[in-house]
Amino acid sequence: MNRAINLLLLGAIVVAVVASFAYLELDLHALVGNGGLGQMGEYAARFLHPDLSAGHLKAVWRGALETLAMSGLGTLLAMVLGMLLALPAAGRFGWPLQGAARLLLNALRAIPELVWAALTVLAAGLGPNAGTLALALHTAGVLGRLFAEALENAPPEPAAAIRLQGGSQVAAFCFGTLPNLWPQLLAYSLYRWENNIRMASVLGFVGAGWGRCCTPP
Repeated sequence: MNRAINLLLLGAIVVAVVASFAYLELDLHALVGNGGLGQMGEYAARFLHPDLSAGHLKAVWRGALETLAMSGLGTLLAMVLGMLLALPAAGRFGWPLQGAARLLLNALRAIPELVWAALTVLAAGLGPNAGTLALALHTAGVLGRLFAEALENAPPEPAAAIRLQGGSQVAAFCFGTLPNLWPQLLAYSLYRWENNIRMASVLGFVGAGWGRCCTPP
């Protein structure tokens, strides 16, 4: 019985793949024929002969620094905004704010960075400011959700002990909850920074970074 079900599932997957190729009208001959492979090989070979002129290296160095700055500042802003939204999303201020915060986090991370970049370019103009804001908004949605889950799973005993000793709710959070969460929150943030470094180099192609002045002719 299980073997028949597995064969049916495999057949359904094969049919779906074939139907997808037919529906999208993909022309594989155009990809590998008519000199397509040769053109891709020539393009890849150019990477073995980089332009080492002083002007080009200066532009690359400036672009690399700007990319790191955009990703770092965008991630830092996202950490702050994500934590501010994670507190109500974790149920620290009641269910109405919890629902609103989770809805906002879902909206922030549902919109890709490139779409945020197109929107922020209209608001902030061309340049790294738009790219930084785009990274911050999308990453805030991701980190806010991860931070909220970490807060929900945090052990309540340290914070409860501080409250029993007469400490305020803020003190219980800062000295009872955060010390246990810092390694996890930092790991999430560093992982997202790594992703943002790659994405920052892409945002320039929509005018949200240095790529607007360094794209190849």
